[in-house]
Amino acid sequence: MISVDPIRAEVVARYLLGVTEEMSAALMRTAFSPNIKERGDCSTAVFDHLGNVVALPQRVPIHLGSMVGVVQAVLERFPRQEIRPGDMFLANDPYNGGGSHLPDINVISPVFIEGEIVAYVACIAHHADVGGMVPGSEAAVCQSIFQEGLRIPPVRIVSAGQVNRDVFDILMLNSRTPDERAGDLRAQIAANTVGQRSVQALFERYGVTETQAIMAAYLDFTERRFAAAIAKVPPGRYEACEYLDGVEPGEKAAIRLVLTVGEGKLGFDFAGSAPQLAAARNIPLRALVATVYTVVKSLLDPDVPANSGYFRTMDISAPAGSVVGPVSPAAVGARSISCAVLGDAIAAALSQAMPERALAGCGPHQLIVLAGTDPRTGGYYVNYETIAGAMGARAYQPGVDAVRVHASGSSNLPVEALEHAYPFLIERYALRRGSGGAGRHRGGQGVVRDYRALGDDTVLSLSSERQNVPAAGMAGGADGALGEFILNPGTSGERRLPPAAAEIRLRRNDVLRVCTPGAGGYGTLA
Repeated sequence: MISVDPIRAEVVARYLLGVTEEMSAALMRTAFSPNIKERGDCSTAVFDHLGNVVALPQRVPIHLGSMVGVVQAVLERFPRQEIRPGDMFLANDPYNGGGSHLPDINVISPVFIEGEIVAYVACIAHHADVGGMVPGSEAAVCQSIFQEGLRIPPVRIVSAGQVNRDVFDILMLNSRTPDERAGDLRAQIAANTVGQRSVQALFERYGVTETQAIMAAYLDFTERRFAAAIAKVPPGRYEACEYLDGVEPGEKAAIRLVLTVGEGKLGFDFAGSAPQLAAARNIPLRALVATVYTVVKSLLDPDVPANSGYFRTMDISAPAGSVVGPVSPAAVGARSISCAVLGDAIAAALSQAMPERALAGCGPHQLIVLAGTDPRTGGYYVNYETIAGAMGARAYQPGVDAVRVHASGSSNLPVEALEHAYPFLIERYALRRGSGGAGRHRGGQGVVRDYRALGDDTVLSLSSERQNVPAAGMAGGADGALGEFILNPGTSGERRLPPAAAEIRLRRNDVLRVCTPGAGGYGTLA
């Protein structure tokens, strides 16, 4: 057994985290779509030779789930002896490719030293359109994954250093915006090339045996550190329940959780949760584990490294065929918004165990997809955009306004970038005053954002949560305000739009108002 110097282990760990940041910078600087280059809807990671996550920047937490399973998905399809230097693999399918929804395309690359795989690097980028029944390839009204776009199991996108034109062309043909897809996919290939070179340099400096031993030791250290954090939580059984919107108006779908705190271990049992929905609100396995890992980390030890070491301290089970354990062909496209509600259930259970760190219910982001012909260029565009909600109040401080919660992490699209890229005018962008629940500590406030359409053939798709069931206050605090979508506010034609819809047609000069939900307050007012 090799003795690992702890200082060298920390240097290597920080180096690998720097590699992931370098990959992210390359990806965002060379991407074509505003969703990646401006909103940062992408992630990067380094894995050891067994496929364990070793380094992952804390950028978009829900991507963590795809990173956990993506190397295993490749190895299940391609034996190691069939993988050659210069190969890169592409996948996106939640049921057959280690993904969590179809727009998130994973590119995975082995790192070779003297003919042997010593590590892997990977990146995920959310592509604004990968086909399907609606522009943007994501709408809560989809009833089957086959409506959500092109499904890709692990396939070679680069073979021995040459782009596989057959696979590349299939992807381009299935997108409404192929030029963007081509640019974004090439940016992912470039980012992985950057990562491969940097990881190879590390192995060449310290040698394969020592570097792999350091990686393994760092994962073990992370596990011990997080087990120590769990040991401070009172042992016991804690229950929580939250609700997603159902398919029909007024319907609710329960997410039930029993949390068991033991000796350095956490158990999450979602038995009793509602059956999977005939809608895209279902939460696939990779999204489920990503949300659990993220929320637990944020409440117990926010600074613990985001790697496979601390994943070992948690056991997660969900019944097959449930809303948190869907089976194919269940639609899963809007899983990120659902994961915000899932995150509230996890936080509620942990808050019972740790009332001094309690977190009230949060307001999730809301999703809009605007598409059509840009009158300035005559080209077709797809603007996939999520607008931040708000974080719940804590036992010791007010909630945070206008912020992504739990597993969501990408930015709001800046007004200047949006108006430059798409035919819209942003007429209002402000905090939604009064939307946070009252209490000793107020819940966070959501956002109001108004879009004026400048084109003639705009179509709009909508997805949301917390437009029927509010973010709950805690310890006597008030609930947060519900979210809403409003067309032409303040005019005679004003109407409230449904919380989930596909391809609503907008006329030139129509105004869409997005009001994201507020978060729950904490404690009674004095």
